[in-house]
Amino acid sequence: MHVMRVLIQCLIVGAVLFGIIASILRKKKILALTGTLLAIAATALGGSSVRINPNLRDGPAIGLDWFLLDMLLMAIIYVPLERLWPQYPEQGTFRNEWTLDVVYFMSTHLPIQVLSFLVLLPATQAVKYLGVPALQHAIARMPWLLQFLLAVVIADLAEYFIHLALHKVPFLWRFHAVHHSSKALDWIAGSRSHFVDDTLVRGFILVPLMLGFSQSIIFAYLIFVTLHATWTHCNFGPNAKWIEKYLVMPRYHHWHHTSQKEGIDKNFAIHFPWIDKIFGTYYYPDEWPERYGLDGEEISPSFLGQTIEPFTVRRRKA
Repeated sequence: MHVMRVLIQCLIVGAVLFGIIASILRKKKILALTGTLLAIAATALGGSSVRINPNLRDGPAIGLDWFLLDMLLMAIIYVPLERLWPQYPEQGTFRNEWTLDVVYFMSTHLPIQVLSFLVLLPATQAVKYLGVPALQHAIARMPWLLQFLLAVVIADLAEYFIHLALHKVPFLWRFHAVHHSSKALDWIAGSRSHFVDDTLVRGFILVPLMLGFSQSIIFAYLIFVTLHATWTHCNFGPNAKWIEKYLVMPRYHHWHHTSQKEGIDKNFAIHFPWIDKIFGTYYYPDEWPERYGLDGEEISPSFLGQTIEPFTVRRRKA
């Protein structure tokens, strides 16, 4: 609890300092001043010293502080990379529709992450019924790193096929189209995803992993996929030629999000490009895409509309 209070206090102090710096350096002051005022309000309401409900017991708990710290950590990792080495320098951190993606981060991305980790709490019991003992014992005898790499491969194969279905099955595409509606990609754009989409994908990954892998391996994979999937959406220009043949890099996944004809329905793999090569969906030219978003389709501009619309109507042509 003490560590959490210290982190919250650092978050508030950081918000005030960065708000003041931003208000000095930026021509548009509204966002900086709003953030500063909210941080001051948080301090006035008790800040990190606020008393909590005495009925809480030791054990897992999720609150707004966890959400804010998660967003802060992700921003600390990815925003400097995007500002120092952007592929699209004119895009900026506060691009069009960035507030919509923040809403998705708070309402869909984080709850799905929380749900995935909470699944691990009863996973030990569930594995008794879902697991295949011979398979579990064989995997358990492998070195930990080899177990982890095997889990990433199996998870990526599972995600490849559910990802393919989300594109090819018209009803499922209604939900997945929300994720592809971003006209500019950066670290937070990957959070724009319908909760049905996220739930299907996470379920298709966790079930096969629970058949043969330990709780620690699944936990490690969830951390890895969160960081790597966010990375692949980044507005980050540099590329490592020696690694891009084996691991999905931002340019590779950006081609999956293009509205250009040559890139549509390509690059379904999340981690390993060679999976797309095997199934004939690989596309990786030297240049970056020029356009992003949906090809000839319209989607509601609001979070509420994007949440409800897939259940009610077919996608409209632009």
